[in-house]
Amino acid sequence: MTRALLISASAAWLIAGPVLAATSVTLRAEVLDDDGMVTLGDLFEGAGAAGKVQVAAKPGASTVLDAGAVQGLARRNGLAWANAEGIRRIVVRGGAPGATASAMRSNVEVLTYARSLSAGEIVQPQDLVWGKAAAAPNDAPSDAEAIIGLAAKRPLRAGAAVSARDVSAPQVIKAGELITVLYENDGVSLALQGKAMTAASRGEALSVQNTTSKKLIQAVASGPGQALVGPGADQLRSARRTQIALR
Repeated sequence: MTRALLISASAAWLIAGPVLAATSVTLRAEVLDDDGMVTLGDLFEGAGAAGKVQVAAKPGASTVLDAGAVQGLARRNGLAWANAEGIRRIVVRGGAPGATASAMRSNVEVLTYARSLSAGEIVQPQDLVWGKAAAAPNDAPSDAEAIIGLAAKRPLRAGAAVSARDVSAPQVIKAGELITVLYENDGVSLALQGKAMTAASRGEALSVQNTTSKKLIQAVASGPGQALVGPGADQLRSARRTQIALR
């Protein structure tokens, strides 16, 4: 082997070295933290020295972490988490393993708001924490994914139990806004400008006034400043009904 090839092979080995040396770890079945600071050791079994690396603060009884961000942080610290289950959120609860059964029965575990939210604010993963309450709302979600990404219908107080009626799909069209209305079918595409008479979220029907003829038409909001009529509107409305039914 020539000197150049030896140098090239050595360089390739050095570059690949950290990847090959990564330690395979598994996510703990129950992620617990009792000091208010979540570390890689709290999250993963076999984290070794990297277990001291801090991931996030836990201001409340629990917190929700983005699994992709955690996986990236673990990788940068020499840990390989395959996440074969496709986990999107990691819930970190407070306390230590082995809590007594009587203590667990004394309260119901529910999702609560980690901070106060204004009407219209979008709920983020860090805005939700698991906590204890004497009773859960009738429509309390069992999964944070059902609430994340939705908008607060009204001001929401920090510490309050989460209820499905607190939130709705975020509005993409405001009342009085000038929007574009599109019709697309079998290769035919038409567009006109109209004035939204009501606010709407994606997939929600609204009345639009044609700015030229002043006539009112019914459309379905498809995105910021845009709505559909015709077959595309029917498909979007149907998809929204399906999403609501699955929550």
